Amino acid sequence: MKINGSQIVIECLVEQGVDTVFGYPGGNILNIYDALYKNSDRITHILTAHEQAAAHAADGYARTTGKVGVCMATSGPGATNLVTGIATAYMDSSPVVAITCNVATFLLGKDTFQEIDITGVTLPITKHNFIVKDVKDLARTIREAFLIAKSGRPGPVLVDIPKDVTAAVCDFEPLPNGDDGSAALVAENSNFNRVMTVAVPTDDEIRRAADIINKAERPIIYAGGGVKLSCAEKELLAFAEKAQIPVSESLMGRDVFPASHPLCTWMVGMHGTRASNMGITESDLVLALGSRFSDRVIGDPDKFASGATVFHIDIDPAEVNKNIKTDGCLVGDIKAILQRLLPLVEKRERKDWLSKIDAWKKEVPKSYSVVKADSVNPKFMLETVHKIAGDDAFVTTEVGQHQMWTAQFYPFMKERTFVTSGGLGTMGFGTGAAMGIQVGNPGRRVVHIAGDGSFRMNCNELCTIARYNLPIVIVLVNNGTLGNVRVWQKLFYESRFSHTTLDFGPDWKKLADAYGVGYVHAGNNDEFEAAFGEAFRAGRPFIVDTRVDIDEMILPMAIPGKPIDQQMME
Repeated sequence: MKINGSQIVIECLVEQGVDTVFGYPGGNILNIYDALYKNSDRITHILTAHEQAAAHAADGYARTTGKVGVCMATSGPGATNLVTGIATAYMDSSPVVAITCNVATFLLGKDTFQEIDITGVTLPITKHNFIVKDVKDLARTIREAFLIAKSGRPGPVLVDIPKDVTAAVCDFEPLPNGDDGSAALVAENSNFNRVMTVAVPTDDEIRRAADIINKAERPIIYAGGGVKLSCAEKELLAFAEKAQIPVSESLMGRDVFPASHPLCTWMVGMHGTRASNMGITESDLVLALGSRFSDRVIGDPDKFASGATVFHIDIDPAEVNKNIKTDGCLVGDIKAILQRLLPLVEKRERKDWLSKIDAWKKEVPKSYSVVKADSVNPKFMLETVHKIAGDDAFVTTEVGQHQMWTAQFYPFMKERTFVTSGGLGTMGFGTGAAMGIQVGNPGRRVVHIAGDGSFRMNCNELCTIARYNLPIVIVLVNNGTLGNVRVWQKLFYESRFSHTTLDFGPDWKKLADAYGVGYVHAGNNDEFEAAFGEAFRAGRPFIVDTRVDIDEMILPMAIPGKPIDQQMME
């Protein structure tokens, strides 16, 4: 059948199982938006207040549904407004397809109004990107984009379509019902170098890895976001329990192992627990699963696990020996590798090693239990949110102190319930992500933990939350400062608080009222428990304005560049 490029986009999205897209219209993408209007019974469009939020929403949708997230924007500034969201998805390996529409092909390269080389701009922050200059290539390109986004180590792909291509007509051959075209694309391209081929370790390699694990007396697992991407949480639990190996987690891996499990030591690194940091420092084997040894985890690379064998399991060979020299590795899908390792790993008790771990778990800062009459204790705040929201709730954050407190104190019990910007550290990420998660998971609740500094960057999205009546509860951690930066200014810049104090509004209640969003204030622990309970039970968009002391710190804290066992506890 003959259809135009805009309808081809719709047909290809439907083939790929897309039911929702996030975006913002503009002149050069109008043809696609007209097609969305005509096909509103097949694809839902969520209009955000800003294109960046559309990218973050697609990202949050992808991280929690297991599907590829889709966002759309017009040319020029519309496309560039997606860039931060695309980069965030790239750093955290999230499968997103971004569709932009450029000026007509005959106007490219002429500094045309709202023209930009968005494929050039996004080249370093996408798995791959395309500009489609012939409508005959459009269907194949979109199908290829989805295959690339979700294959191997996931990541974002951008497809830029000039306006005249969206209007041009050509023959379109739909795929067989239920087929996304992946098999045909791979079959036609024996050298499909844009798709990461997943390696499969040999039986000998698996046996050697099992032998290394079985010989260790003080092993510890360092679990990263790759465990989540591989859906290997159940395999990790069975593996850790059989071999009795404690499990430390990166920020991106905070929800891959049940927080209440005796083997869980929670987060490792700059703001990691004493048990995780000392466990890695004193171990004789660090088994890294789907983690990239971020600088925020390893501190001084020469002192990180200096007495241990470091064994790395990851789907991406580029991560092996990138930040830390390893003593061995397995490259492949973590879920499949753990399934093969499990029968070969010996059942152990490790009483002495686990006793040490348990002793380190008891070493916590005194500030954890401090109760003040005029502010809310962060630990109490996060534990109260969990008590009321329960294990099924999704938790998103912005970036800053509140993010680290969430990672430190929230007892995540279920997989894929924690969504945050890890690699890029994007202030402004969480509100958009929360919207995408709530749209993609309408039967579950989303709690968004947002610092007042970050929330200033995206509070315009309250109009989106209100318009679609998304029952997101925003816990506004209001300490009147850019808290994380203030701490560094206090420690390393002799308390010169240069432009980090936020004592100039807005009035958050008036803002909530303006958008038709619920509001309640909490000035101490007792008020917070009542306020959050009221907001959560309301079942509609709500802000819980939570007063936290301006000088509250994130503790423990390892000094940047120092060994991670050298932690400030007070």
